[in-house]
Amino acid sequence: MKINRFNLPAVNPYKANQLKAEQAEQQNKMKTDKLEISSKAKQLSEMSTFTAERNERVQQLKKQVESGTYKVDADQLASNLVRHFKK
Repeated sequence: MKINRFNLPAVNPYKANQLKAEQAEQQNKMKTDKLEISSKAKQLSEMSTFTAERNERVQQLKKQVESGTYKVDADQLASNLVRHFKK
């Protein structure tokens, strides 16, 4: 008895799953994050005069601490602590 082979393509049941997984990976690689900052946020992030003044004051205090001329006002410190903890 002779059996003739039909012209059927080779079937690999795992190939379809593998292709789907590869396509999913490629799609994930193509996705990118995007960040948009509004003009209002840009204005807020720019240095304000308050920030500049604060940086200047911090530099002055650093110099005073380093030179040993910085003095703590005990009365003001105590009143600020009381006000803070009463909140």
